[in-house]
Order: sequence, then C-alpha cells, then structure tokens
Amino acid sequence: MQTLEHDSTVVACVVAESETPNASYEAVRFNAMKHGILSRLAVLAHEDQAEFSDLLAALLDEHQPAGMTERHLIEELATIIWRKRRVLLAEGAKINEGLKSSVRSAESIIPSAAPFELGLSGKGTDIRDLINLGPDEIADRQRDAEHDLTVTRKAASILQRGGANAYDKALKALQSDSRDWWQQYVDEEEYPATADGLADFIRAHLEPLCLGVDKEARHHAAIKAQTLGEGLQAHRLEKLNRYETHLDRKFERTLAMLLKLKDLRGG
Repeated sequence: MQTLEHDSTVVACVVAESETPNASYEAVRFNAMKHGILSRLAVLAHEDQAEFSDLLAALLDEHQPAGMTERHLIEELATIIWRKRRVLLAEGAKINEGLKSSVRSAESIIPSAAPFELGLSGKGTDIRDLINLGPDEIADRQRDAEHDLTVTRKAASILQRGGANAYDKALKALQSDSRDWWQQYVDEEEYPATADGLADFIRAHLEPLCLGVDKEARHHAAIKAQTLGEGLQAHRLEKLNRYETHLDRKFERTLAMLLKLKDLRGG
C-alpha cells in the first residue's frame, strides 16, 4: 500500500546528560519547546503553537525520554496526534458541507424518509425549520395540522352538499390564514369567488398542504434521520478515513519503537 508520507529517519545521538525522572511539568514543557525538531513544521501558521507544546510536554512527562532518539520518537507521536486532530476537523467540515446541501433538497429527502407514505411531497418545506423543532413543538404542530385538515375537509363537505349560502358557510369554516390565502388567489384572479372556485382551491392546494404538514409532523424522526444520513455522504470521507488509518498505524509503529528502546535501556 502506498503511504502518504515517509516515516522520519530516527538518528541515534549520544546524550550528554540523563533526564531527571521526576522533573516538574514546567521544566518538561520548556524542554519540549527547546528541543522540538518537528514542531516548527507540524504546527501551521493558523494553529496554536502553545496547544501543541502542551501536547508534546504531556507526552514527554509521560514517557520520560533518556536521550535524543527517544525524544524524537515522542515528538513524532505528538505530530501524529496533532495531524489526527486535523483529520477530525476536516471530517466535520465535510459533513457540514453535505448537510448544507441536503437541507436544500426537501422535495427529495422528505418523500424518501417515508417512501410508502402518500401525500408527503416536501414541497414548500424548509427542512431546517422542521428538524430543529423539539418534541413539544412537534406535538403542537401535529395537533394544529390535524385541526386544519379537519376544518378544511368540513368546508369541502359543505361545498359538496351545496345549497343556499354554501360558499359563505364553507369560507367561514376555514381557518383565518386559509381564508387569507384564498383571498390572494381571488385577488390575482386565479380562481373565481364562487363555490366551485373554492372547492377547486381546497382540492388542489389547501387539503394537500394540510395533509403534508400533518404527515411531516408524524414522520419528523424519520425525516431528521434521512436528512442527517444523506448529509453525511460517507463516500466523501473515504480518503480521510484512509489517511486516519495510516496515521493510526504510524502511531502504533512509533510507540512500539519507543517502548522497545525503553525496554532495552532498562535491561
């Protein structure tokens, strides 16, 4: 398998003086910054050098290196951990990018969340508003949607029965916002202000909308899961996953070398 980078060459050096096992944390932190070979390249200009130095100091404090070779291996461990941190940042950015794209596709995502449910089109729905609703808000939304659907069907039934003043009675049965919506269509001359015109409006626009809102509330959990799942776009993370695996193996090899050196020194 082709690796993404060459392992750093470990150069054995003669140590002028041994390390004090019980050195204070501040002293180790100072040594981490003073003797770091890879640090200048590992930490990018926009990254926090002090945070990396703290990481390196903690590793030095944990492993108590006895010479430059062991120091180098510990610094190598620090750079691997630091680069894994970048992988996680990149992964989060990729997922957020996918989510931003998915929330724009309500008419695709919402029907996919409940593929066997009729009347769930997602048309006119902002997924961001929907998935951010809490359990109580969803319950309220579902109650309101069921009520709107009931009065809408009542108005349609009045129109179907006909009779004197059917138009006025049906209009009065509707919710105020539904009446306002109907008036906009009348003003724009999309429908005539008649019983037949109102019946067509209810059948073509109002009832499908109420039905859709009701079903979106009932399938809220599935819609949220579908949105997050499609936003993940796991195939876009494949290269990052391979790189992370490479760093894991590199970390294991470097740690094994360090522990072997410490065992040899102890023996």
